[in-house]
Order: sequence, then structure tokens, then C-alpha cells
Amino acid sequence: MNDWQRRVAAATGVVAMTLLTYAFVYQWGMAVYEDQSVMYIQALQVVIEAITTAGFGSHAPWSSPQMNAMVLFMNLTGVLFVFLAIPLFAVPVLQDAFEHRPPETFSGSDHVVLAPHTPRIEALIDELEAQGREYILLEPRRERARTLHVDGYPVVHGDPESVSALEGVDLQAASALVVDGRDEVDTSVILSAREISDEVQTVAVIEDEALEPYHRMAGTDRVLSPRQLLGKGLAGEIPFLLRMAEDTTIGIGEDLEVAELDIEPGSPLCDQTIGELRLRERFGIDVIGAWFDGAFESPVGPSTTVSCRARLLVSGGPDRIQALRREDSSTLQLRKRQRVIVVGYGQSGQAAVDVLADTEARVTIVDAKDRPDVDVVGDARDPGVYKEADAGTADAIMIDLDDDTTTLFATLIARDANPAAHIVARANAEENVRKIYRAGADYVQSLASISGRMMAATVLEREEVLSFRTKIDVVRLPAGRLAGRTLAGEDVRARTGCTVVATVRDGDVITSLDPEAFVVEADDELVVVGTDEGVQRFEERFLQ
Repeated sequence: MNDWQRRVAAATGVVAMTLLTYAFVYQWGMAVYEDQSVMYIQALQVVIEAITTAGFGSHAPWSSPQMNAMVLFMNLTGVLFVFLAIPLFAVPVLQDAFEHRPPETFSGSDHVVLAPHTPRIEALIDELEAQGREYILLEPRRERARTLHVDGYPVVHGDPESVSALEGVDLQAASALVVDGRDEVDTSVILSAREISDEVQTVAVIEDEALEPYHRMAGTDRVLSPRQLLGKGLAGEIPFLLRMAEDTTIGIGEDLEVAELDIEPGSPLCDQTIGELRLRERFGIDVIGAWFDGAFESPVGPSTTVSCRARLLVSGGPDRIQALRREDSSTLQLRKRQRVIVVGYGQSGQAAVDVLADTEARVTIVDAKDRPDVDVVGDARDPGVYKEADAGTADAIMIDLDDDTTTLFATLIARDANPAAHIVARANAEENVRKIYRAGADYVQSLASISGRMMAATVLEREEVLSFRTKIDVVRLPAGRLAGRTLAGEDVRARTGCTVVATVRDGDVITSLDPEAFVVEADDELVVVGTDEGVQRFEERFLQ
């Protein structure tokens, strides 16, 4: 039963019950106050006439004040029904007439079906639009579908679990179906999709990694678990745990790596300019860009100051990268077993703790629920919890919570409890990343961003993503319109904010690229480093 049917049924029931009750009272009143015997059907007739103001027939006038008052009350009831009908029926009818309704069908070819709309799906949409790929949202919530339609999204209102709804978005002709609802609902959607086509690629984003076998049984081709990857990534962002520092390094062939390097207070690299660091002369390292307070800058000039808690994006040989890491961490290595507080022991928090268990770190786990391995039970928004966890002596605090508002408040409390701690935090929505930085975090990773990159790497065939967790994209792209030209001639870094760090030619990785002399060939694959926006600019300028 839809909303309109429920409204009509409820209104009909209320009116009918009112008429029947009034008729009984009228029949009784006529006998008591007017000394007249009236049949029930006659009483019902008078009630209907009074409420509709059609007249009162032979019963008027009444001699008793009680019956006159009752007839007046029935007249007012009829007026009340009219006023109630306006918001219940008239207003919705007018709204439906003037508001934009999302369509219920879609016809396309080689498109991507997305169901339903979530922050992670939104991140994937950014990737699809950058690639110029057609997509359609299948949204089960009517109001949400209407809002998306008004905002300009290609959207169809329908239940993704329904075979007819999937047929309505032309799933048979689609290249992929990506689902990001509740885990049990997603399996139902995949089973419905397999009723239509065994060929369409199906991708599911799951919350619980343990449920992956059941998604496979339902027919899912790719099962993605970004929460676990996020937890491991957050653990890898603690700079003084040297074993995990390697997790922010991306290997490209045998002779080149792209790495992120945190500049911590006390580091010999802190508060110097790029020119003063002389990284190329000392280590053979090129600086691609740098993150300052969560904002990426590329290129960075020799006069740019590398502040404490900044992060450098560099490229060079593996041995040279390690030499630079040893230089940066030399003052930190003198400290023995580091203390790490993990706030939030959900699935990604557990994944982070598993990584930390392989290090010498002493871990204190804080969670709202009393579960195994939890050391302090309490609300992440309670300053007393951080005192109990002895946050003032911690070297790092990891905040891994499901709610961004709570994460913001927890970050403020953690920074107040320990101004010197290295704080890494999780953001569930991309738009909250900068706010969490402003609250005091040193590093923030977006769950939506990781999910979007994982899904994009799965459904987009032309782009090979080499890393999901880092703050930058390292992608392998075709030469496109750069063929026959030099990097300096096209001024790639200034125009796109990206750096081409290597070229794959005939299976060999070429890392020595002279921007002035190296000419790109048509069959080359370029290893491009930059932010999401920078890579999009590169693709728009040289590939589309």
C-alpha cells in the first residue's frame, strides 16, 4: 500500500466512524430531549445533511437546546473536515503537479548502475564524471530521489531489490552494477541482477569483511572492504613506527618509489625551506609537492618553508627514500616503545590494532562498548575517558569513529589533552576532512574517498590506480595528446598540478625523464602523481 492509499484509507475510516457515532448519539438525543423515536437510518441521514450543510429535512427545528447544540457541533465538524482535507490531499496534489518527479525508467548503453546514493557512491560519481562515463542512480527513497533529480543527477526512483526496477535502468546493457547499501540488502540486489544478466559486472561495498563469501555466493564479482583498508592505512600514518612508514611508499618498477614523508617536531627537516633542504643534492630525491594543514600544493618552489607536521610527497630510488626516512626520523628513533591510543574499536579500528600488534608500540584501546581487548570503556566525547587512558603521555592518538561530529569533538579533546601527540583520524564524509584538520588532527583519511577510488579502479578499465590509501593518486595513464611532445613543452606540472614521474615503454620503466629532452611516444604509459583534482585536469587536457 503506497502513501496515497494509506491516506485515503485512514481518512475514510475516520469519516465513517464519525458519521456512525454521531448518528447513534443523534438517535439517542431525539428520544431523550425531543421525545421522538427516530430510526437509525434516519438519524444517519440527518447527520450527513448537517455535516455537509445540505439541510435538515423534517426534523428541523429542534425545541431543546441540547439538540440544537449537537446540530451546531456537527456543522463545525463538517467545516473541520474541509480544513483537514486541504493539507492531507489538496496540498500534496499541488506539490506533485508542480514539483519535478524523478523518472522511473532509463535507457542507455555501457553505463554504470549505482544503488543507492551514499557518500561513497558520491565519491565514485566524481571519478565517473571525470572520465566522462555515463551512470544512473537507482534510489529507493522517493524524497531522496526527488532531491537528487532536482540537483541534476541522473536518477531513477525504484527498489534495487526488484527485478523490474533493475530492468527499468536497462541493466542488461550496463557495463557494471555497484551496490553500497546494507550488506544483506546488497546480496538481494545482486541476486535480482543475476536474474537479468550473468554478464554485467557486479561490485559490492561491504561493512563486514567476514560476509564476503556470502556475497560471492550471491554472484558478486568484486567485493570491496574499504573499512579494513582504512584502518590499516590509519595505522600506517603514525610516523615513528618505521615498519609502517613503508606503507606510504608506492613502488614503481625496481628503481623508483613515490613516498609520503611526515615532518614531525624535532625532525632536522622541520622549519626549513625546500631550497635549504637540498634533497636532490643530498639524497637524489625530487619533491613533487607538499601537504600543509591538509591542503596539497604542487609544485613547491625553493622558497617554500616546510613547517612541522607538514607532509612531503617525494620520488626517488628505494635506497635514497630510506636514507631520507632515516634522516627525518633520527631524533624519533631514540625513544623506546611508543604509546598509541586507539579511540574506536569497530572493524577498521580492529584492523588498525592488528597492524600495530606487529610493531613495538604499546596500544591502549578506547571504545564505547565493553568488549574483549578494550582497555577503557567510555564515550569518546568525555574528557574523563582520555584522562583514564593517560592520553597526556601518548605519542599518537588514532580516532576511528562512525560519526564525523563525534570525531570532530574527540579530536578537540585529544588535542587539548596532549598538544604534542600525532593525531590521525577517520572522516566518513569527504566534506568533513578539512574541519577535522582544523580541530587538530595531523592526518585525516576519508572513508568515502578510499571507497570511491576502490570502486573506480574496479569499474574504470582505462585507469590503473596504484594506491588507494595515500592522499594522492598514483595512476598509470596512456600518452594521449602528449605523444610526440615533451613534458616541459606542455608545461604539465603548471597546467595540471600533476607530475609525470616515470614512463613504461615496451615493458621497461624509465625513471630518468628530462622534461626538456624526453619525448613521449604514442604507446607509452605514463605514471602520473597528483591529487584527485589534478589527475582529473590531466585527463581533461591530454586524454579527453
